Amino acid sequence: MRETLVLNASFEPLSTVTLRRAVVLVLQDKAVVEQAHPGLRIRASAVELPVPQVIRLCRYVRVPFRRQAPWSRRGVLVRDRHRCAYCGRRATTVDHLLPRSRGGADSWLNTVAACSEDNGRKADRTPEQAGMRLISGPFEPTPSQTLLLALGVSGRERLPDWLPVTA
Repeated sequence: MRETLVLNASFEPLSTVTLRRAVVLVLQDKAVVEQAHPGLRIRASAVELPVPQVIRLCRYVRVPFRRQAPWSRRGVLVRDRHRCAYCGRRATTVDHLLPRSRGGADSWLNTVAACSEDNGRKADRTPEQAGMRLISGPFEPTPSQTLLLALGVSGRERLPDWLPVTA
């Protein structure tokens, strides 16, 4: 199952958590289930509750405004949907367009997902020096795009029931 969306007490999306963490928050009365998987329930000796898709915190959590999503290797792989930017096969590593050894930074615009073969073939060179073309270029996702990508929502997939449809 996918991760569970966590809403602030004001219903603004905060993050995603594992199903286990969501259940713990609900059992500790720190959150309530706003939307559950239809027909699925978690049962224990003394408790039974629906499997949460969306939970809402009972107390408001103040979150500092973020203009940029923080960079991470996992974030780059998720952003690029685990597809190699050079050949389109399954990506397992992150490649720096300007290698770190030459001053390249760990940033959204300097990194792409890559398969290990293409990452090794490019080595310590730029794509132009290695004669390799990018199928898809890097971009900097907004914090809200990062949250949707982490949830696995793309234009080609069915939207989760809890996600409002905007026209």
